Amino acid sequence: MTAIWEPLPYWYPAVAALVLLIGCATVRLVKGPTPADRAVAVDTVNTLVIASMVLLAVIYRQIIFVDIAIVYAVLSYVSTLYIAKYLGGEM
Repeated sequence: MTAIWEPLPYWYPAVAALVLLIGCATVRLVKGPTPADRAVAVDTVNTLVIASMVLLAVIYRQIIFVDIAIVYAVLSYVSTLYIAKYLGGEM
């Protein structure tokens, strides 16, 4: 009999895939030839981190991860807008 707080083990490959994708986006962030490429890489990493948080909420059955993911998504959206305005020369 498993306790209710034990994580669900069959979701771990999905988390591993998301971590691998975050690693690939981080490589693009470092090697990006233009600032626009780096901005897209940062946005991609943020989106994958949000997906990871939601997936971890399912694994650990903790709703607080979803709340944190929502706040992180809002902050990520605002930062992406700020970066886009900066790169567009409007700031």
